[in-house]
Amino acid sequence: MELKKHHKQTFDNLPKEKRQRIIETATQEFARKGYHDSSVSAIASKAGISVGAIYKYFDSKLDLFLTIVAHNISRMEELLTGLAAADEDVIIKVEKILREIISFSRENGILINLYNSMTAVNDKKLASQFATEMEQLTAEIYTRAIIEGQANGEIRKDIDPKAAAFLIDDLFMSLQFSFANDYYIQRFKLYCGDDATDRDEFIIGEVLKFVKSALHA
Repeated sequence: MELKKHHKQTFDNLPKEKRQRIIETATQEFARKGYHDSSVSAIASKAGISVGAIYKYFDSKLDLFLTIVAHNISRMEELLTGLAAADEDVIIKVEKILREIISFSRENGILINLYNSMTAVNDKKLASQFATEMEQLTAEIYTRAIIEGQANGEIRKDIDPKAAAFLIDDLFMSLQFSFANDYYIQRFKLYCGDDATDRDEFIIGEVLKFVKSALHA
């Protein structure tokens, strides 16, 4: 799926190192302060460029934010597309996604917290736009995988593919926060023990049992 471009061609024309510096700086600022409390001037200062330069690359703070979102979506798109296309049992796909989610969340906590800040935006119009930009990819991939599983007899036919995809994605989203966000980490430990974040095989096994009991024909 080709994501909508929210930046100007001038941003694409920048040297890769400078583009990456702006992306990393903006990602950290938005993740720490949220969309509304972040400022373009702070991002520009920390990236070592002028505010005027930012507006040469983006029409608005929203376009800067959505460019950051699109950049990080593309990283997950490559992973999920490859896993979804594999000719494997759906539970094997789920296990691989779970392992990647845990690994990605540990290594990219700042991105997970950026995503978390997006879900807390108290603005109906922005929330709708963010959800569409972020969730369309996973919704399509998970729904298609479930439909294919139903067609080949792996998944029960009495469930709605879109509803099942939504519930599975909610489970994955909660899990990724549980390895990266302080609040969710404490919640995770409350339910599963103080060593919850160190018991990968146990957690993966329990999630697989849960998903298998819900989906398998």
